[in-house]
Amino acid sequence: MSIDPKGVEKLAYLARLDISEKDIAATTRSIGEVLALVDQLQQLPTGDIEPLSHPLDAKQRLRADRVTETDQRQLFQTLAPLCEDGLYLVPRVIE
Repeated sequence: MSIDPKGVEKLAYLARLDISEKDIAATTRSIGEVLALVDQLQQLPTGDIEPLSHPLDAKQRLRADRVTETDQRQLFQTLAPLCEDGLYLVPRVIE
């Protein structure tokens, strides 16, 4: 797969990127190299490879599920401009 300067301009427009005229040639070449690499990777036989969730068989260390902080709700609500029944009141933003 290849890309031409017009394709780069269209891609930049769709991505809302401002690429100057002098940088279009270099960008076209860079994107072309990436697409060539993708084409090369697609040639590899991957039919007999099992999908992995992670390349390393690592285990996630988890911390104990316990409360480590005290309840400070009353303190925080005294700092808020408006509260009612334990809820923070905010101005309506959607009509």
